[in-house]
Amino acid sequence: MNNPPRILMVVTSHDRIDEEHATGLWYEEFAVPYRLFRDQGAEVVVASPRGGPAPIDPRSAPEDTSGDEAWPVIQATQPLAEVAQEDFDAIFLPGGHGTMFDFPENQELIGIIERMNADNKVISGVCHGPAALVHANGPDGRPIVEGHTLTAFTNGEEEAVQLKALMPFLLESRLREAGGKVVAADNWEDHVEVDGNLITGQNPQSSRHAAQRVMEALAS
Repeated sequence: MNNPPRILMVVTSHDRIDEEHATGLWYEEFAVPYRLFRDQGAEVVVASPRGGPAPIDPRSAPEDTSGDEAWPVIQATQPLAEVAQEDFDAIFLPGGHGTMFDFPENQELIGIIERMNADNKVISGVCHGPAALVHANGPDGRPIVEGHTLTAFTNGEEEAVQLKALMPFLLESRLREAGGKVVAADNWEDHVEVDGNLITGQNPQSSRHAAQRVMEALAS
């Protein structure tokens, strides 16, 4: 009997854009994939840069968490440093605007992504989660996203939520600057791109679809 796939989910620890705007994880982008992974037999480890309770973007916080198997898990994430050397078959990066602040420069996260990519493991993320890829390089020293087709939260969507001016950078633009072939569908369209071991979803509406493609990749 084959061992179940091991998936590392990494969520943000960053809770504010500025004094007026609380942020964090967009809960749906974690909870929907987490439940799908677990329902399909995967072993899931959930980590964050700081560990402990992950901040939830207030706009995405569930009204009722009773019976939600994902809720207690997000209250007790493991510190990235504790799982950095573990072996996983895939990494999944949920979004939320918090990721724009603590994912891009996190050396432990970059190291995990680079090692997994070098081993051709599944690298996946949705919405702002691919912010973790902007400084990740392949074994040849070139950006992981260079020459790859992918998607992420678009400049148009950032403008629509009126947070464009408050971001440290625009994710779509930065991924393009790194050589990524970013495909931007209409705002809020369920849109996933798969290119080799890279699986990306554009927005919260793409969470389930992206997670399903991860499980399909692990099964193939």
